Amino acid sequence: MSHRILVPETSAPDMFLPLQGRSDIVLERFGPKVSASEFRALLGQVNAAILGVTPFADPELDAAPMLKAVARVGVGYDAIDVPALTRRKIPLLITGTANSVSVAEQALAFMFAFAKRLNELHTLVVERRWSDRLSCFPTDLGGKRVLIVGFGRIGSRMAKRCVAMEMDTRVYDPLITQDYVRAVGATPVPDLDQALGDADYVSIHCPKDASTINLFDAARLARMKKGAVLINTARGGIVNEAALAQALTSGHLSGAGLDVLESEPPEQGNPLVGLPNVILAPHLAGVTWEAWNRMARSAMQNVLDVLDGRPNREHTVNPQVYDAR
Repeated sequence: MSHRILVPETSAPDMFLPLQGRSDIVLERFGPKVSASEFRALLGQVNAAILGVTPFADPELDAAPMLKAVARVGVGYDAIDVPALTRRKIPLLITGTANSVSVAEQALAFMFAFAKRLNELHTLVVERRWSDRLSCFPTDLGGKRVLIVGFGRIGSRMAKRCVAMEMDTRVYDPLITQDYVRAVGATPVPDLDQALGDADYVSIHCPKDASTINLFDAARLARMKKGAVLINTARGGIVNEAALAQALTSGHLSGAGLDVLESEPPEQGNPLVGLPNVILAPHLAGVTWEAWNRMARSAMQNVLDVLDGRPNREHTVNPQVYDAR
């Protein structure tokens, strides 16, 4: 018996490595500009779907009577209706730690860019203003205090790297046992608002859910240390963008490094676009060449494991569906 798997046309080459030696898999492909109706038509004959950022909810499930698994090429799943999948006993699988190092490195890159003032120093040389270099001192990261919000797959790796750079590393995550934080050399903090007041850098690594939407609103941004830098490589919507723009233009915060925005790509008139103390990236922190291939291969392996009857529970968002079958 063969299995049909729906995959994005833009999949990384390594996605297909787990298929070597298998003759029971048939691939269907969908393009990045596929319409909702075309996408749902493709779902009618597949047993599994591997998704990038494509939304997936009841209308898609209604169109997929043979579906046994959905996998994300990544770890975020805010575009997928997990309760709808769970009601139909269909697992949603993510790619574990495949891009965790990549995102942590991007957060560090933002920190380095601001501390070492890379854009400004480059401009001094290009504009032949060498004699002005002492007006633009870089700073050290060693000895500075960083507050990491969220200590999951990415936040924990971020913490390890900050500790290795001799930063005073604090972690806020009310869902994690404090001993886990101490084990990497970081210090757990119980109160986010109190910890914000003396952090030179704040790096967000928590998931986006009902408890974290607008987590960094105007009031919370106002509690941050004057001159601090905010970094968000998690999800847009965790930070209130209008409030952040105000904090940056007023001089309360010195900078922001953002890989994610509430609307992607940003809408016309987004107040953060064009600010000189903001560094933006197009939601690519977790999509280095290496991570793209690791995630693609893991996503394919995840659906194969379900189809073969040995699902990876650690990669499953709703593992209770296996017990209900």
